[in-house]
Amino acid sequence: MNKVITIGRQFGSGGCEIGKRLAEKLGIEFYDKNIIEIAAEKSGINKKMFEEADEKHNSFLYSLSMAHYGGLASPVYLNDVITHDKLFLIQSNIIKELAEKPCVIVGRCADDILKDYCKTLDVFVHADMDFRIDRISKLYELSKSSAETLIKKTDKGRKNYYDFYAHATWGSSASYDMSISSSVFGLDGCVDIIADCADRFFK
Repeated sequence: MNKVITIGRQFGSGGCEIGKRLAEKLGIEFYDKNIIEIAAEKSGINKKMFEEADEKHNSFLYSLSMAHYGGLASPVYLNDVITHDKLFLIQSNIIKELAEKPCVIVGRCADDILKDYCKTLDVFVHADMDFRIDRISKLYELSKSSAETLIKKTDKGRKNYYDFYAHATWGSSASYDMSISSSVFGLDGCVDIIADCADRFFK
């Protein structure tokens, strides 16, 4: 069976690194921010526009589109500015194309996009705040207070993005097939556990 694993994650939990190591362990493709490059190349739209909309919800542009189309959130051009809805639709189509082959996809509402398209193992990676603060402060050379502020801001953006576009709640155990703590099991431990669950799940 075609193995497609989606990973949602708290910022600083190591979810992206876990996804990358998992893909290497399973010998399948890995997609994260490179989805932006693929979407930009196939659509002909500037990569920067995808980057600015990536896992964020721009309420100003959305409000403009709602007002312009009488409350219908359609993917449209507004004064030569492409709405995030349009970019999300393009990215969604790319994700569906990528999921035709075994892969690991991190973030970008992939679990919800693929819900009725193919069978996926949907995972959410979380961790204790102290673990995340320590990891982010080292990765970005930030003070612990600055790291905590960045974590909270990033998580809020991811939650707003996911809750807006997906038919589920970001981080809620009910939204995923499994939820795992990287601060308890470690990054490699999470990889091994998810890989084992994937073998059982896709039998």
